Amino acid sequence: MDNLDIESVNCKIRLSEYTDTGKLCAQRPVDIKEEIPDLETLIDELYKIFSYDHVNVDDVQALMSRYKSDRKHWKKYAKFDRLRYTRNLVDAGNGAFNIMILCWGPGHASPIHDHADSHCFMKLLSGSLEEVRYQWPQNVHSEVKKSLKNKQSGCQRQINDTCCQSDSCQCAEMADICERTVRIGAKCEQDGDQECNISDMVEIGKTSLKLDDVCYINDAQGLHRMQNGHVDEAVSLHLYCPPFDSCQVFDARSGKPTIVPVTFWSKYGTKVDRNIAAKTQIADSQ
Repeated sequence: MDNLDIESVNCKIRLSEYTDTGKLCAQRPVDIKEEIPDLETLIDELYKIFSYDHVNVDDVQALMSRYKSDRKHWKKYAKFDRLRYTRNLVDAGNGAFNIMILCWGPGHASPIHDHADSHCFMKLLSGSLEEVRYQWPQNVHSEVKKSLKNKQSGCQRQINDTCCQSDSCQCAEMADICERTVRIGAKCEQDGDQECNISDMVEIGKTSLKLDDVCYINDAQGLHRMQNGHVDEAVSLHLYCPPFDSCQVFDARSGKPTIVPVTFWSKYGTKVDRNIAAKTQIADSQ
């Protein structure tokens, strides 16, 4: 997926729904040069851009970068637990996104997980965190890789049908689009019914995130886990688009995936039922 122009990706739709990975352009660029004064204004601006059909990844990153964290803006959402990190819903969005705050005590970490074919943005509001990225396990396929492989096969058939006896400009353009798709899908494994190979997850990178840093990940770029290896607490702001209510977590030793629900420790500043929180703790320990 390295050749996908990620800044122009429409993050209102799932990655596997793209029909032409070579032609992704903005419908409306966002131009906000002034600093965003508070979290409420940031959320208002996100509602505005997500009202359009096409929302660029870099537009969302720009908005989140222009908000400078201030504890008084988000402290009512920051609910900590002594034993584990917590997810706290801030805003359910307009159906195209949702926003939550995650609270990390010293030593807390997420499991290795995917993002259910959606887009994930994260901004650090307090403390520091480390992001560790991993390859997808062998024989476990993300929806976007399956989609790209199908596009690759279909594109080649289309070129063969149209251009087998032609040397036209149309043929050359089609071949160029197909070549990009082939490059993107070059690492896609063949589908099969085999069990996951028993092997350690392969780490592909680490990034240290400091105050007000913003990062982005999707399933085409790999899996990740977040961890707080420090003695101080950390708080992070997460935006998921489209929203999802379950994802896959992966065993670090075997790569085996398990589907778990995405639930919340609190919603809109109010703690949810303890039974739900207990289920979340079990899911996150997988």
